[in-house]
Amino acid sequence: MEKPNLLYYSILKYQPRNAKLLHEHFNVYEQPDPTHDTEEILANVEVVLAPLGYRFDKNKIDKAPKLKIIGSNTTGHPHIDVAYARSKGIKVVTLKDHPTFLKTITPTAELTWGLIIALTRHIIPAVQFVRDGNWDRRPFGGRKMLSRMRLGIVGLGRLGFMVARFGLSFGMDVSYYDPFVTLGYPGLVKVENLCALVEKNDIVTVHVPHEPETEKLFDATIFSRFKRGAYFINTSRGELVDHVALLQSLEDGILAGAALDVFEDEFKPGFQSGLCKHPLWLYAKSHDNLILTPHIGGSTLDAWAETEEYAIRTIINSLSDDTLSDRSLSMKKGEAWALIPARGGSKSIPLKNIIDLNGRPLVDYVIRAGFASKSISRLFCSTDHRQIA
Repeated sequence: MEKPNLLYYSILKYQPRNAKLLHEHFNVYEQPDPTHDTEEILANVEVVLAPLGYRFDKNKIDKAPKLKIIGSNTTGHPHIDVAYARSKGIKVVTLKDHPTFLKTITPTAELTWGLIIALTRHIIPAVQFVRDGNWDRRPFGGRKMLSRMRLGIVGLGRLGFMVARFGLSFGMDVSYYDPFVTLGYPGLVKVENLCALVEKNDIVTVHVPHEPETEKLFDATIFSRFKRGAYFINTSRGELVDHVALLQSLEDGILAGAALDVFEDEFKPGFQSGLCKHPLWLYAKSHDNLILTPHIGGSTLDAWAETEEYAIRTIINSLSDDTLSDRSLSMKKGEAWALIPARGGSKSIPLKNIIDLNGRPLVDYVIRAGFASKSISRLFCSTDHRQIA
């Protein structure tokens, strides 16, 4: 059967094994980035891998009449006009709706704690101090032990919950604000509104998706309510924060420090050229209490490799679902197919197929083994339970 046409951009920098996987399953058109798209290429592609920072909207979609899937190995999709794509019958494949898999991807939560420790213990200026030939610990004393500080989590989703658990491990009092969480969790205290959360905590960290209703969630009013001398960490989305108000709170001494792995407008064209003129960037150049990192939350080699592969496999399976009724279910000579039954009924261990085993659901081990096998040409997983599906 002829391979579907896929448009890949080298700016995505997929790991070599995943680039190879693409070529095994697709006829790959490669361009440096979406500014190099031509009408001829767009007219022929069935799958597009969309990089952040480039808008896939009505104008782009209408130039691709054969398009079936827009894919992105990201948890969000601010760069894709999802509503318009779906109105045209185009699937949007991201990691957002795959929580079981995402529970195995931990680097953003880990970076959050790296920023917390670097900020509260003055690690970056201390390193520079030694590089300059000095050796004196007194200028770099932290204000408190973490175990004596209160941690506030805004958004108790996948990442927020990971960060909260780490906080408990440090012996901290941990509270959270999330109007969509109704269940109670041992050791975590729910706070009913954002103002109450920032007023009581020494460290506030944000794990909220970017939606129209969450833009500038942290504005001048909220920053004015922070406990004086608190620390603010954002590894979520830059659009959640009013950067002018954040700068003012640092200059006024309301915040003792802040660390950002994300920045406002970072996905808009021309962001890079304007960054060095931004007031917050200028403040960071001359002050040690503001740490800026270039959106490295998910940046570990294994996380890149696993999220890329998962997105690719999901796209392959989505295309297979669309064409299965038109394809023969007879095996070719020499082929081997695998069927993984993942039933929901289990008396000894309820839903054992998705029970956590070293950070991964049990059935995931079998599925990955099937994908890794060079002998298996098609893989089917069957279940009678919605949660497993």
